[in-house]
Amino acid sequence: MPKSARLPCSRPNLIVLAAITTLPLCPAAHAQMFEPKAALEDTKLYFTAPLRWDQADWLYFGSTLAAVAVAHEFDDNVRNHFVTDPVAALGTKDSNGTRDALPMVALAAGTWAYATLIHSKDGYYETGTMLEAGVLTAASTTILKYALGRERPHDTPEVDSWFASGDSFPSGHASLAFAVGTVFAESGSDRYRWIRRGLGYGAAGLTSYWRLKGNAHWTSDVVAGAALGFTTAQFVMNRRDHSHRQIATSIMPVDGGLALAFSLPLN
Repeated sequence: MPKSARLPCSRPNLIVLAAITTLPLCPAAHAQMFEPKAALEDTKLYFTAPLRWDQADWLYFGSTLAAVAVAHEFDDNVRNHFVTDPVAALGTKDSNGTRDALPMVALAAGTWAYATLIHSKDGYYETGTMLEAGVLTAASTTILKYALGRERPHDTPEVDSWFASGDSFPSGHASLAFAVGTVFAESGSDRYRWIRRGLGYGAAGLTSYWRLKGNAHWTSDVVAGAALGFTTAQFVMNRRDHSHRQIATSIMPVDGGLALAFSLPLN
């Protein structure tokens, strides 16, 4: 495929996203995982979120840009640490894309499988949150890849090869891994919080390390992807938790007519 026609969203990333989105095969689990209307509303709010940011949000955004800028200063050093001859490595293919996606797929598939095994509504709900966070992260990552067009370290020795039809920035593997990993880490009971965080962030960190070691991304690509995945997961969890706690109403038949019932979670 000609370089100018390369797709910013790599095939391994598409395979991973497809694997995550096809997890809910049990029809009974769909309603427990997510509601299409709520997901559409979340999507609208996600892409228009900067219009509602307050001072703290802009401060966090500025801190993230600063972290990416600092990481950019080490792009050459990290690449040279893993690749002894960067020029000789030019033109090589990313042959580990599928392997590097295994940690995030394992987290999502494991959560869904366990929920199916014990018929856990919370487990289905967590899987749905992973799904929504993954889809939104993949969409925003792809938009940035198209817009910035940075070339990968195995395509060019120049760290600042932007707007060149590349697909390096941000790292899609890192963003998806941190989206799924953050949901896993911050969901469930606080009793097992340290275990969940170790597995969730550990899997995401391993994915990011593999992307650097395999010369598939620059350090700043991975840092930007991690920040994007983490913040997207936080957004989705906050939105879904808010929606989950809304008053639910229902109409049920009783002797002599109908009754309107409502429920409101108190914790």
